[in-house]
Amino acid sequence: MGGPLDGRVLPVLVGLTGQPPKTYEVPVPDESGGPPTVYVYRRVPAATSRRLGLVRGWRYEYDPEGRAHTGPKWPWSKPG
Repeated sequence: MGGPLDGRVLPVLVGLTGQPPKTYEVPVPDESGGPPTVYVYRRVPAATSRRLGLVRGWRYEYDPEGRAHTGPKWPWSKPG
């Protein structure tokens, strides 16, 4: 799945647990001086181990809808 930053590598800061963030927002400045366009990327597993099915790394996929996650997704929450 492609996105606006195909082929580019950006450093991602990890949190206190050593995990990268679930969503990553990349602001791209507008050439005409307008507000920047913000692209949203979501963390997905890069690979899993064969035996136990554990995640063996992460990668980010472009989210064309561009909605940032607002909080935990509880079963009793209303759809956004």
